[in-house]
Order: sequence, then C-alpha cells, then structure tokens
Amino acid sequence: MSGTRREVPNDPGRRERILDAALDVIAESGVHRTTHRRIATRAGVPLGSLTYYFDGIDDLLAQAFARLSDTMSRFYRRTVQGARTLAEAEAAVVELICGPGYATKRDMTLIFEMYAYANHNAAVAATTRAWAHRSRESLALHFTPGASRALDALIEGWPMHRAFDDAPLDRELVAATVHAIVAAAQDESGEPRS
Repeated sequence: MSGTRREVPNDPGRRERILDAALDVIAESGVHRTTHRRIATRAGVPLGSLTYYFDGIDDLLAQAFARLSDTMSRFYRRTVQGARTLAEAEAAVVELICGPGYATKRDMTLIFEMYAYANHNAAVAATTRAWAHRSRESLALHFTPGASRALDALIEGWPMHRAFDDAPLDRELVAATVHAIVAAAQDESGEPRS
C-alpha cells in the first residue's frame, strides 16, 4: 500500500482546529501563557497532535498568526473590493474603521499580541509586513498609493484607540478624515482615482 500515515490524516480538519484553538488561547491568556497543553485542551486533540503538525510552539504560533492575518486580509479585501464608486470606497474604509465586522475586540487583542511577538519572531514579522502590503493592495483598487498608505494607517490605528478608550468612534469624524485624505491625494490632473 502506498502512502504513509502523514499523507492521509484521519482527521482532516485537525490542523485548522489547532490553529483556531491557539488563537483562542492567545486571545484569552496572551502569547506568554500559551502552551502546547492549553492549545491541545482547547482544540480537543491529543497533545502529540501538535508536534505532528507543527515544529514546536514558535512554528505553531507563527502559523496561527498567519491564519489570523489571512482571515482579516480577506475580509478587508471583500469590503473594499465591493465598492463601485470612490464614495462607496470611502464608505467601505469608514466601515472597516468603525463597523463591527473588522477589528473586533478579540481581533485587536490578537493583533496586539501578534505585533509584540513579531518583535522576537522573524516569521511573524514577515507575516505582519505581508499583511500591510495586502491591505495597501486592496486599497489601491480605488485610491492612490499615498492615500492607500494613509488610509491603512487609519484602519489600523483608529480601532487601536477605540480598544484603549473602550468607546465607539465618531463615525462622522472618521468619514470626514477619510474624505480629507482621499482629497489630498488627488493626482496631478486634479481628479481622485476611482
């Protein structure tokens, strides 16, 4: 019989459950208190499963943060990509900043943990750089490169302030700021990109 046990897992969703459990443990306890045992317990898998799928805790954490980045990037892209006009694109940016779907309280906790861990882990640092690049690529569907960079900083930063202030954002102020950035980044012809 060809093939090995590694090629044909008996639980095809186990790896993803482990990654999701790792993110849950990180969100609840922080990276510094995340262990193989806590992740295995949360995922409902034998402890040995973690070393079967991952080369140690650093690899598991790096892959969990990559999963977070990918999930959030896809949501970000769908939100921006759906805009048909520049005004709709601006509204999509405001929704990313103020809306309930992106950068939830749990997401923000994970992002803070990821950024801190990226200072000490090259793979996670690469994930954060790739995430920023993907975000700006999504915004570039509608905005100039300069506006894309500035808007991404708002999308990243304003929810951080919301998390620390523990208060909703002023949607009108956010919309006015987004519009001002887009207007300031008009190209030489005086027309904003659409």
